[in-house]
Amino acid sequence: MEDHEYTVKLDLFEGPLDLLLFLIRKNEIDIYDIPIIAITEQYLGYLDLMETLNVNVASDFLSMAATLVHIKSRMLLPSSSLNDEDDDPRAEIVQPLLEYMQIKDAAQLLGERDLLNRDVFARDFIPEELNEEGSEPELMRVSLYELLAAFKKIVDETRSSKEIRFFVERITVQEKIERVMARLRESGTVLFDQIFGRLASREDLVVTFLALLELVRVGMVRVLQLARNGSIWIFLSSREELNTPE
Repeated sequence: MEDHEYTVKLDLFEGPLDLLLFLIRKNEIDIYDIPIIAITEQYLGYLDLMETLNVNVASDFLSMAATLVHIKSRMLLPSSSLNDEDDDPRAEIVQPLLEYMQIKDAAQLLGERDLLNRDVFARDFIPEELNEEGSEPELMRVSLYELLAAFKKIVDETRSSKEIRFFVERITVQEKIERVMARLRESGTVLFDQIFGRLASREDLVVTFLALLELVRVGMVRVLQLARNGSIWIFLSSREELNTPE
């Protein structure tokens, strides 16, 4: 990719335990009975996607990947001792996950206070789709891994699509940031899926997502999810709303 000198700062992404916990909750898995083969494949798939986005993956992500692969190999070995909880290879990650989950849940409770106050988005910018019968939309905070999962879905759909995609132009991350902001200043909000062109190339998908990550990082936009149907919406931050031209 021509614009691939743009590097995503890893502090945008939480650590490997966050990714594992996200995958467990996404798949509605019992933390005491993790299907290690499936989880390992999904974890490695997300690392591959992060590499595509030019994320410099830290050593702790790679260390966790090695741990998962090791546990997977042990689980594949025939052994009657695996029925013994003390000898279950998965115990190596279960206890750290349980401890981290307690910390994460406590932090989330604190972070939910006044999340959807007027400093998140201006009332004038709520589209009709989110304001049925005048009621307040129930929106939830979107984690970076949830955002990455939504992007992965779009990439996978692009791979499976038989439509011909034309490489009309090459655009930088900065140029894409300006286009996304122009669109948001006009409408105030936009669906996550709609910031990607219907016939976008893989390169354009990556550049668009990198632009969104940068906008999230610097606080120019907020990304929230509609509770009733899971739709992800991108909002201008209150600071940007105040700077919107008349």
